[in-house]
Amino acid sequence: MYLFTARDIVKRYSNHLALDKVSINVQESSVFGLLGPNGAGKTTLLRIINQITAPDEGELFFSGRKFKSGDVSSIGYLPEERGLYKKMKVGEQALYLARLKGLSRDEAMKKLKYWFTKFEIQAWWNKKVEELSKGMQQKVQFVTTILHQPRLLIFDEPFSGFDPINTNLLKNEIIELVKNGATVIFSTHDMGSVEELCDNITLINQSRTLLEGNMKEIKMSYRSNMFEIGFEGNETPVLAKLDKNCEVLAHVEDGSHHRIKIKAGEKISGNDLLGMVISCAPVTSFNEVIPTMNEIFIRVVNAQNQNTKTQKT
Repeated sequence: MYLFTARDIVKRYSNHLALDKVSINVQESSVFGLLGPNGAGKTTLLRIINQITAPDEGELFFSGRKFKSGDVSSIGYLPEERGLYKKMKVGEQALYLARLKGLSRDEAMKKLKYWFTKFEIQAWWNKKVEELSKGMQQKVQFVTTILHQPRLLIFDEPFSGFDPINTNLLKNEIIELVKNGATVIFSTHDMGSVEELCDNITLINQSRTLLEGNMKEIKMSYRSNMFEIGFEGNETPVLAKLDKNCEVLAHVEDGSHHRIKIKAGEKISGNDLLGMVISCAPVTSFNEVIPTMNEIFIRVVNAQNQNTKTQKT
């Protein structure tokens, strides 16, 4: 079931078309990746979802019905541009934001105490926001984003400014939130995090949708019959045994151990290739090389950009 759907969204700013019939379908209790280079239209779409701005065309749906203004209370939004008041004390501000989300003072204090303890940030309570590092401020804003337990969480570059330890901390919290029923829209340039967290993705560029669907299925659809094989012994008979339609792309030698990357012809299966090598040498490893989301992102975006240049010339 889809918790949230945006259908054929169009948004124009003066002479700029920010979104051109962009659609997304976000499954309930999942992490959805909204991907694209800078200026693709991602932030515009997130602002439309949060009712900060309105679309010129298209429709929004929440929990199977048309989106209503009151549904904003079911959304937690962590924008890329941080929005804390720098002169306020951390605890005072966290409490203020929690009250804006509809929590009573007692309920807000109870939940803030839990999260400040969990994140080990109790000592920051009476510090001014401006005294904190960017990463520390982001921890506080993450807490205030999730405090009212919204059904839909929107994170725009949530790991910006974080060291690896705190990045991992937030990733684990996001996974736990989804296990407990939350739905997440995750916008980032960090393709490694996308592979770790996302179930489905939509990639937009130049205001249009380029790619959408299940992340694992997308990765498999872009595989190119490439394999990496490790073996022991002399490489000469192995290389001689390879079919003429096999291209060796890389060869790393470490003593008697070899690791080669091979692009096999389209009619050659992984089993065929393994049979060629194993007849000549003891095989220590054999893996199909599946493209990363980073590689797919670059390939698809560059192809569209090149196509656009060609059409203009």
